[in-house]
Amino acid sequence: MLGLSKKDLNLLFIVFVLTMCAPFILNPFPEGSAMAQFNAGYPDLMQRFVIFGIFAIGFNILFGLTGYLSFGHAAFLGVGSYSAVWMFKLLSMNVIPAIVLSVMVAGLFSVLIGYISLRRSGIYFSILTLAFAQMSFALAYSVLTPVTGGETGLQLALNDPRILDGAASSAGNIPVPGLFGLEMRDSTFLRLGDWVFTFNVGYYFSAVIMLLSFYLAIRIFRSPFGMMLRAIKSNQQRMNYTGLNPKPYTLAAFVISGMYAGLAGGLMAAMDPLAGAERMFWTASGEVVLMTILGGVGTLIGPVLGAGLIKYMENIISKINSEILHGWFAFMPDGIEDFMVAIVYPFIGKGWHLTLGIVFMLVVIFLPGGLVEGGQRIARMFRRKKTTQDNTPGTTEPAE
Repeated sequence: MLGLSKKDLNLLFIVFVLTMCAPFILNPFPEGSAMAQFNAGYPDLMQRFVIFGIFAIGFNILFGLTGYLSFGHAAFLGVGSYSAVWMFKLLSMNVIPAIVLSVMVAGLFSVLIGYISLRRSGIYFSILTLAFAQMSFALAYSVLTPVTGGETGLQLALNDPRILDGAASSAGNIPVPGLFGLEMRDSTFLRLGDWVFTFNVGYYFSAVIMLLSFYLAIRIFRSPFGMMLRAIKSNQQRMNYTGLNPKPYTLAAFVISGMYAGLAGGLMAAMDPLAGAERMFWTASGEVVLMTILGGVGTLIGPVLGAGLIKYMENIISKINSEILHGWFAFMPDGIEDFMVAIVYPFIGKGWHLTLGIVFMLVVIFLPGGLVEGGQRIARMFRRKKTTQDNTPGTTEPAE
């Protein structure tokens, strides 16, 4: 079915269920409870989960299959965002043309950068991509200010041409991105007792695109092209001896990966029509590397899990402050309460990066295959336990 094996189809179905049911899964605690702090089922964060999941899936096609580590993928994310905003300014607030332009421009830009960077491999390739990304950031921040908006970013305005939609909405305000009449910010709420679940148009639009991107990634991984990329990662020199030129394959993987990044950038602009140079900074490139490694390099679902974990920590763990901690430990005597708050406080709020660093260190040391390897170990443990129970000899009646 869909050209996938049973295993891959099951994996796609799992991702489908997780994305479609995210408003329920990410809101496990009732509103107003002490644990509601850990709920993540609000539109902005759910959109970030799937958008950065797309970014990480594309990066994994390059890094996971070919072994080429790029530190400059944020350049394509930023180019995609700028392209989408310009489409909103010039043509229409419909998100489809903006996203198509984002993918196309990011693809052309990645051809240029990839053609030059792939002349080297290893650390030299990584440094070249980092240099290109920082050059792009500098150009967007200062030199190309008329095109990018400089440090204030590229924003919509009432005097934009917007050929198809007009410059202003019926109320005289700047229109918002939409899809054939459905605005990306529109939400429907479902209240069940003390729980409130939010169903957002922008999230589900991004989720559908993420599912299509995930499906395409599966087809790439299982295709002869994917096998060729694995061969490049395994032993590129041996491929050269057989007479196969790996350069076209690595360039194709680089361009596909860049187009995924452009798609993610276009979706970011579709959810919030603002593009800034900070999206091209080297820290954004480093973030997608962390996402891929945490989830599992070379796995299909790993980058999505890694993106979800990092964005959850960035938006949930970083909001916990000393007041919330005192509320958690209020049942303890005053001295012990202050002691516990003093111990935990460096790891939350502004110190969430410290927690992320510890998690990353533990994963690299004990789970080199990322979160996916952890899940596989747990599954093997349960299978081994079940097999042991099934093989335990039971009591039998003697034969007559």
